[in-house]
Amino acid sequence: PQEQGQDTSVDDLRAALRLRPDQERAWQAFDQASRPDPQEEDRQRNAFERMGSLRAPQRFDLSIQMMRAELEATERRANALKSFYATLSPEQQAIFDRETLPPRR
Repeated sequence: PQEQGQDTSVDDLRAALRLRPDQERAWQAFDQASRPDPQEEDRQRNAFERMGSLRAPQRFDLSIQMMRAELEATERRANALKSFYATLSPEQQAIFDRETLPPRR
């Protein structure tokens, strides 16, 4: 499930970018790839629940599988971002860079 406010920030980013019609398809692919996958979230939740019943070597194997799945999901998101970003003008890229900067700790 998405956290409240996530759609607002996505809508704000989209509005700030002022996308052209020819950028819409890339935006939709990027937006879809950025959303959490409910099936993957269920798999992760089930894996965490199983941890208590596994022996130490099995827990490590399961942890590695979970990390690989997370890496694959991150790579899919990165590829969608790169494809979308390539459609942006330099001005739009500057807005995207500014609006998606992670918060400082």
